[in-house]
Amino acid sequence: MEFNIALVPGDGIGPEIVGSTVKVMDAVASRFNHTFHYTTYLAGGCAIDEFGEPLPKVTVDGCLASDSVLLGAVGGPKWDHLSGNSRPEKALLGLRKALGLYTNLRPAALQPALASSCVLRPDIADKGFDLMIVRELTGGIYFGERGRNDSGDAAYDTEAYSVAEIERVARRAFEIARKRRRHLTSIDKANVLETSRLWRETVHRLGQTEFPDVLLDDMYVDNAAMQLIRAPSFFDVIVTSNMFGDILSDEASQVTGSIGLLASASLGDSSRGMYEPIHGSAPDIAGKDLANPIATILSAAMMLRYSFNLSEEADFIEQTVSNVLQQGWRTADIKEPGAETWLSGSQMTEKILSEMI
Repeated sequence: MEFNIALVPGDGIGPEIVGSTVKVMDAVASRFNHTFHYTTYLAGGCAIDEFGEPLPKVTVDGCLASDSVLLGAVGGPKWDHLSGNSRPEKALLGLRKALGLYTNLRPAALQPALASSCVLRPDIADKGFDLMIVRELTGGIYFGERGRNDSGDAAYDTEAYSVAEIERVARRAFEIARKRRRHLTSIDKANVLETSRLWRETVHRLGQTEFPDVLLDDMYVDNAAMQLIRAPSFFDVIVTSNMFGDILSDEASQVTGSIGLLASASLGDSSRGMYEPIHGSAPDIAGKDLANPIATILSAAMMLRYSFNLSEEADFIEQTVSNVLQQGWRTADIKEPGAETWLSGSQMTEKILSEMI
C-alpha cells in the first residue's frame, strides 16, 4: 500500500524527532511491504522567517492533499515578541481548522519499565494504567464569544456547545472504547453548567441508542482530576469538553513518568489526521542530539492505526519501543536518578531500528 504523508517538522527539536520517526516509518514500510511518500512543509517560527506568516497557504494546501500529517513542534523564544495572531502557535490552530480536526486523542499509559519514574505511590503505580482521553477540540469556551466591558475592568468568555458538536466527539469516543475495554467515562460539570447538562444528556442518549455494549459512567471534572491521581487504573476511555480535556490530558501525561513518551492525534470526519508529540519545541536542547524521539515515533504508530487502518504495523512499533525500554535503554529525560550515562536521540533511534530487525 502507498500513502502520502505531509511532514511539518516545525521549530526547535521538531526536525530532529521527525527525522528519527521517518527512519522508523521506513523500516516499517520495508517490513510490511508499504510505501510512504513524504513531502516537507513549513509551519510555525520557521515559516515566519521564510514567508512572514506562521501558516502559509502552500503548507495548508499540501496537508489537505496528503493522506495524513506528522508534525514535530512549533514555537520558541525567538518569536515570543510577536502578537497573538502572528505567533508560531497559530499554525496549530490554523491546521486543525483547515483540516477539519475536532477530536483530540491523548493516550496515557504507564510503561512497566518506567514504573519507578511514576510520581504516584508505588501501590498505585504497581496496578498500572492505560487510558485514552478523547477531547473535543474546536468548540467550548476557547471558541466562544469573549470580550471586555467598555471600561475594561470586567471580561467574559462564553462556553457554548451544540448537540451536533457533542455527538461527533462522543461517537468517536464510544467507537474507541468498543475496540478497547468497552468502558467510557464522560467528564462534565453538570451540577453547575448548562452546557455540561446538555453534554451529559447527549452522551447518554447516544450510548443507549448506538453503543449499548459500552459501559458508560459520568464523573464531575473535579473528581476526575482527583481520581487520575488516586486510581488511574479505573479509566479506559475518557470523553470531555475542550477546556476540561486540555487540563486533564496534561495531568494524565505527568503521572506516566515522562512527557517525552506521549503521542497525540487530532482527527475529523475523514481518515486524514494530524499526529504530534505532546511536548514542546524544547529550543534549549535543539541541535544537541538530546531530544527523545519516542513520543513522535508513537504518534506515527497512531497514524498507522487511525488514519491508515494498519493496526498490526502500529502494534509492531509500540511493542518495539516497549522492548527497548524494558532492556533499560534511556534518553536523558527518562534516565534513572543518578544515572551517569544515557542515549542521545539518534542513538535511541538506532536502538529502536535494530530491535525491528
